[in-house]
Amino acid sequence: MHRFLKYSAALWLLTTLPVYAAGSKVIATGGATSIEGGAGGGIVPWAVINGYGSSGQWSVTGAVSQVGVDDFTLNSRSISLSYDNKYELSVGRQQLQLDSMGGELNQQIIGLKYKIAGELLYSAMPQISIGLQHKKQLDFAIPAAVGARDDQGTDLYLAASKVWLDAIWGRNVLLNATVRATKGLQTGLLGFGTSSDNGYQYVGEFSAVVLLNPQWAIGAEFKQKPDELAFAREDHWRDLFVAWFANKHLSVVAGHVDLGSIATFRNQTGYYLALESTWAF
Repeated sequence: MHRFLKYSAALWLLTTLPVYAAGSKVIATGGATSIEGGAGGGIVPWAVINGYGSSGQWSVTGAVSQVGVDDFTLNSRSISLSYDNKYELSVGRQQLQLDSMGGELNQQIIGLKYKIAGELLYSAMPQISIGLQHKKQLDFAIPAAVGARDDQGTDLYLAASKVWLDAIWGRNVLLNATVRATKGLQTGLLGFGTSSDNGYQYVGEFSAVVLLNPQWAIGAEFKQKPDELAFAREDHWRDLFVAWFANKHLSVVAGHVDLGSIATFRNQTGYYLALESTWAF
C-alpha cells in the first residue's frame, strides 16, 4: 500500500498546479484508466480515448492503481497521451507482489488505440476502437519455470462503447464489449504462450456502468481469461466499483475484485483502488 500512496501523493500534488484548459469532452466520458494503462474500467479496456481532449486537442493522463487480494498485490502506474479524441498512446508498469510466496514479477506495457467509427454520445453507432498492448515480462524465471514459452507478447483487441441517455430510472448507462486476442498467461504476468500451444486465444470482456449523476458512477466488469497453464487453473476476473469524477482533472475509483484461482492459490478476492489525474491542451 505504501507504494500506491507514494505515487498517489505525487498525482494529487499535480492536480493543484494551474491548469489552463480542462478539455471539451463531457465529464466522465474519458472513462478511467485500466490496470494495463489505457482508457477503460478497472480491468477492461473500453473504446473511449483517455482524457478530455476533443477535436484538435491533446490530453495527458497519469494514473496509479492497486489490487490487493489474499495472496497477491498488483501495483500499476501509467501515463498516456491522446490526440483529437482518436489516438491514444499509453505506457504502463505493473508490479505483482507475491505476498505468500515472496518475490515479485514486473511487467512493462505499451499500448496504442485508435477510434475507427461512431461516437460515445452523439450517434446511434457505438464508439468503436481498435488497440494493441505490447507486454514484456521483466522477471521471467518464475514464468519460465511454470511453463511459459516467451517473455513478451502483443494483445490485440476491438472494443465498442455506448452511452444510452435516460436508460434506467432516468440515469445514463454505459455498456462496453471488448474482444481480445492474447497469448498472455494471467494477462502476461506469468509470460506468454506455452510449449504445447503458442497460438492466440480469443476472449470477451464486458463492462456495464450506471452514471448516477455527472460525478458519480457504479459499475461491474467481467474479464474472460484463457486457461492455458498446465499446472494451475486460470479463472475469469470480475469486479464491482464506484467511481467519483471530482472534476475534469481528478477521478478516484474503488471496488471489489474476484480474481478466482491464481497459480494454485484459490479464491483470490479483495479490493481495487485507483487515482487518475488528467490535463488537456
